[in-house]
Amino acid sequence: MLAKITIADYMTKNIFTLKENVSVVTAIKAILDHKITSAPVLDDNGRLIGMFSEKDSIKVVLDAAYNKDFGGTVGEFMAKDIITVNEDDNIVKLAEQFQNCATRSFPVMDEDKLVGVISRTDVLRALVTLY
Repeated sequence: MLAKITIADYMTKNIFTLKENVSVVTAIKAILDHKITSAPVLDDNGRLIGMFSEKDSIKVVLDAAYNKDFGGTVGEFMAKDIITVNEDDNIVKLAEQFQNCATRSFPVMDEDKLVGVISRTDVLRALVTLY
């Protein structure tokens, strides 16, 4: 049964995204307001160029604490070396991937197009609905 469940079945399709020129303060507030752990960062053509996460936000706050400078843009702090998953991938394969890394959510792609985001919570929801 689990082998037939795909990422597309449980991913978030209504995605909150950021642009790299957005201030980090605005981005942090948006992540908190949307109650998400990370947001994809898109260029002006809608292509995925990074992820801005809670972890990146912590770096911003620490930089502010040590350097007295609470500023910068998402592009300065976002993760650029990101792992993506395919919407047709199996949810069990994704669960294994989550188990082996610290990432809390992945951007979901259909070829070169961002189509969703899937989190650990989404995977848990998929797994427990069968029981």
